[in-house]
Amino acid sequence: MTSYFIQAFIYLVAAVIAVPLAKRFGLGSVLGYLVAGVVIGPILGLVGQETTTIQHFAEFGVVMMLFLVGMELDPKGLWAMRVRLIGLGGLQVVLTAAAGTAIAWWLGLVWQTALAVGLIFALSSTAIVLQTLNEKGLARTEGGRSAFSVLLFQDIAVIPMLALIPLLALPELMGAGGDDGHASLSLVANLPGWAHALVVVTAIASVIAAGYYLMPLLFRYVIGSGLREVFTATALMLVIGIAALMSVVNLSPALGAFLAGVVLANSEFKHELEANIEPFKGLLLGLFFITVGAGINFSVLAAEWGTVLSLGLAVIVIKGVILLGLALLFRVHGSNGWLFTLSLAQAGEFGFVLLTYSVQNNVIPTDISQVLSLVVALSMFLTPLLFIAYDRLVLPRYLIAKNDDREADAIEEQAPVIVAGVGRFGQIICRLLRANNIPIVALDLEIEQIENLRKINIKSYFGDASRSDLLETAGIEHARLLVIALDDRERAVQMVKHVKHAYPQVWVLARAFDRGHGYQLRDAGADDVISETYHSALELGGHALTAMGVHPMRAKQMTWAFVQNEDAHEDELFATWKDIEGGNTFGPRYSELFMKLEESLNSAMQQDWPEPQRQDVPIWTPPEHEPKPQQQPSNGAQ
Repeated sequence: MTSYFIQAFIYLVAAVIAVPLAKRFGLGSVLGYLVAGVVIGPILGLVGQETTTIQHFAEFGVVMMLFLVGMELDPKGLWAMRVRLIGLGGLQVVLTAAAGTAIAWWLGLVWQTALAVGLIFALSSTAIVLQTLNEKGLARTEGGRSAFSVLLFQDIAVIPMLALIPLLALPELMGAGGDDGHASLSLVANLPGWAHALVVVTAIASVIAAGYYLMPLLFRYVIGSGLREVFTATALMLVIGIAALMSVVNLSPALGAFLAGVVLANSEFKHELEANIEPFKGLLLGLFFITVGAGINFSVLAAEWGTVLSLGLAVIVIKGVILLGLALLFRVHGSNGWLFTLSLAQAGEFGFVLLTYSVQNNVIPTDISQVLSLVVALSMFLTPLLFIAYDRLVLPRYLIAKNDDREADAIEEQAPVIVAGVGRFGQIICRLLRANNIPIVALDLEIEQIENLRKINIKSYFGDASRSDLLETAGIEHARLLVIALDDRERAVQMVKHVKHAYPQVWVLARAFDRGHGYQLRDAGADDVISETYHSALELGGHALTAMGVHPMRAKQMTWAFVQNEDAHEDELFATWKDIEGGNTFGPRYSELFMKLEESLNSAMQQDWPEPQRQDVPIWTPPEHEPKPQQQPSNGAQ
């Protein structure tokens, strides 16, 4: 028993250390688990042969994952994205699987093994891709939505893949002592074909019928107990029971779990089921990937490093070519097409699942599986580099190309005010100036923003405001005011430096993203800097005070005191920031000064204020809070 505790402790320590580090470096949790397994297995030798046994147990996490995938498949949502889901996703899986199968067969593998290899490399990493897209704010782009459609189809396609793999079993591998992991108990082992089919259909029908009719009744009965742990036990019982039923009829447990999830997708208990199963799924999946990492044979890597590297790069290149072709076919153009291509060019975590499943079912020999496991891991490790390539190489190139495709507009007039950047921030400035009959010249690189301003009769021009020749054409030499509201932080700072150096008489107002960016703009020479969130946050804070019963005028006084306190210490904070490593970091000295600012702010909030006079402010009554219901005294109350 002690050895089990020690092993469990080692696995958990590895996960706790490696996964947060991997996520911090943008590598994703899956790679973190793989690295953890590599460290405690091949490198340190803390775990050994027991990893295979643990892996069998951890595979249940895959079953839970597919149960949750099934629960997320809303029929209406699927119908809305049917073209991308079926067309784009289906073609990607079929074409990539066909290419992988053909290459594996050409390399000398039998067609059954080659087909399994093609299916493995047809899948991409859902965990890494979705997490990275969300972190970078790319999930809502056309490329991000297209990638999501393909990933969703891949998750669904795993089901028939798992059902197909046992049919590809090789007799010669069975004779080598292979273990399919499902031979202990079977209801269809000695049945004729028609009876086997009947039992399978009955099992599937029973899962669907139980999901629709019996499960709601069972969940209502369990909820009536008022014990959360019983509901958790019921959720686990459901998934385990379905997995066991599928296993005894020689079907994939994941298939049954997926069907049950789809049946319960519109259930009133959906969210409660997800909340109860998610922790177990995450832990078991993490354990599965740790065992995969621990099972990596470094001697194979050392002996076959050339093969692993070439195959890993081949996977990325071949998948990339297919994905790029599909992007063009489905009109996912420009940078979105490259985002779609580069984000899905790797193999995925389900590749490990299918690979392990193929070995267990005597489809892929163990020696080949070790090489393929390294190839899958390598392609996943390279995924962050693909996103970096997109950010550093693809996106700037297409931005330049987009600008080159359209020449900057000929500026027909000049004005005393030039506004650089007319997005959500700059548009408000333009509207305010226009409402006061102040002539402006608005510049922006996004043609959509320019067209929006033109719709409301604000004179605006397409062009890069940071270009000196365009600024000269706009009349910067004779302008009184330049407002910089660019979305690019670095470009905004460089623009301030250029204008204040070449045209020091121009008053420069700049929009800052945060305090640090504001200091950079001030250091560059901006005459006035306003944070894009500062005043809106103050306004909302005033509303929060009012909602808590503070008089509106009193709340206004407090926000004014906040602004005055900030202004009183701003120069001191800025000077301290400049002294710290050229203004690139916030050090202990700055933090100490900032805490003094907080103390003075607290003092300012506590000062006495004159009570608002009735004649000065509107009549105001504090917000009513719903009174708590009075407890009825019990019969035994004193």
